[in-house]
Amino acid sequence: MFRNLINVYFLKNNGKFFIRKSVGLKTLHFFTHRLSSSKSALDISGIYPPIITTFDGDGKISTPKLEKNLQKWQSIPFKGYVVLGSTGEFPFLSEKEKVNLVKFVRNASAPEKLIIAGSGCESTSNTIELTNKMADVGADAVLVVSPFFYKGKMTEDTLYEHYTKVADSSKIPVILYSVPPNTNIDLSASLIAKLADHPNIIGLKDSGGDITKIGLVVHKTKGKNFQVIAGSAGFLYSAVCVGCVGGVLALANPLGEACCRLFRLASEGKHEEARSLQHRLIGPNLMVTKIFGIPGVKAAMDLLGYDGGICRSPLKQLSTNEIEILKSEFKSNGFL
Repeated sequence: MFRNLINVYFLKNNGKFFIRKSVGLKTLHFFTHRLSSSKSALDISGIYPPIITTFDGDGKISTPKLEKNLQKWQSIPFKGYVVLGSTGEFPFLSEKEKVNLVKFVRNASAPEKLIIAGSGCESTSNTIELTNKMADVGADAVLVVSPFFYKGKMTEDTLYEHYTKVADSSKIPVILYSVPPNTNIDLSASLIAKLADHPNIIGLKDSGGDITKIGLVVHKTKGKNFQVIAGSAGFLYSAVCVGCVGGVLALANPLGEACCRLFRLASEGKHEEARSLQHRLIGPNLMVTKIFGIPGVKAAMDLLGYDGGICRSPLKQLSTNEIEILKSEFKSNGFL
């Protein structure tokens, strides 16, 4: 694939290029930078699939299946890939599996693709450790979900201190991850704006879907080294309209072309076409998020020629009846 080149890559920061050694990775990796309203040193604008983790029949990670998906995604104009997002079943993987997975995706992906790795853990020290291991195997940035097991103690001051310590210690940029459906913690606009002042905290993935809050975050962080990306295809059009610069979308796993097209249409101000496509994506998006979740994502991928396959226990595959419901929704909206 893209291995055995040289062991350095170039990082463009504020208009200057720096050479940074890539530990254990032989990939020439070019970061592209486009001017944006946030003037972010690392431009994360664009569409990313939070890629699924593929397993074999014994429940072990299958890199051949993952490589098949990566090859099929090459023709889609993704900005990069999010590895170990919620859709990647990251709570079910060991640390070794997580690090090896990010390393594999980096080596198997085109050099220009950004690799964003999920590195959030319950403790600050574990998050820092995993974050820097992700940097060492080639991740360009990390996506850090908030700690949530001791939810009652996760005050704004506690979360501010946690994220600040992680960002202070991280070798690569940090992206905040607010996903209240899973954590029951919604990072507030005021906390996000405060964290956006940190030079190594460059963005937010918001999966809550509160467009008013998302717009407020964009407004409060305007002019800072900070970008906001949507966390669901169900509200991508609205998010772009209030200032989001992209999306990390579970639906992009099976419907990457449509998700990228919606982002392009919305960004170009082609609102009638964008609204029409957004309406068609809402039903399929519900199938792979609120209704069937990750098993739904994988079933949809199987229907569309990817390798979705099984989930790791305790998640179960969809029943025959559930697959028919999912299939009907995709077909009625013109995607099958």
